[in-house]
Amino acid sequence: MKATYQAHETAVIDEGCTIGEGTRIWHFSHLMTGCRVGHSCTIGQNVVVSPGAVLGNGVKVQNNVSVYTGVTCEDDVFLGPGCVFTNVINPRSAISRKDRYQPTLVEQGATIGANATVICGCRIGAYAMVGAGAVVTKDVPPCALVVGNPARRTGWVSRYGHRLDFDRDGIARCPESGEAYRLRDGKVEMENGE
Repeated sequence: MKATYQAHETAVIDEGCTIGEGTRIWHFSHLMTGCRVGHSCTIGQNVVVSPGAVLGNGVKVQNNVSVYTGVTCEDDVFLGPGCVFTNVINPRSAISRKDRYQPTLVEQGATIGANATVICGCRIGAYAMVGAGAVVTKDVPPCALVVGNPARRTGWVSRYGHRLDFDRDGIARCPESGEAYRLRDGKVEMENGE
């Protein structure tokens, strides 16, 4: 059976991976047994996708990222160069804690910036944006912009990744798409109910 994805000759793809049609895998990347990668993904250079890790459709993983066991990225997630995931809260070399992995969920359309770190057990909300170098230690709400160490919310962004400026009525428009958003009780919702 002919592969429906493209992989550079230096990529290592273990038996038992699921890889969707149209996915491209670049130099020196390693997809391990039991990982699942959706269709139309881009896996950059020197990326590791560990057993049980899940990448949805259209996910872009930039260079030098390790997606460890317990991490799930939904469709259209962007993982910036060198961003880091963890899967154990208190790792020790001499003590095996493989039965204590804590799951991390990155919801649809979210962006994790270059060199950001996501501590395991966190949920990154849909279309949220984690700034470069941020350290995420707790859940990030949908459409939130978080930066710093520890990461703190400094604003809100649209599905297109633009900062949202809310008026007195709690309404903002994305400057690129024109989509309207409402800020209510500390949560952002699209005006059409999404």
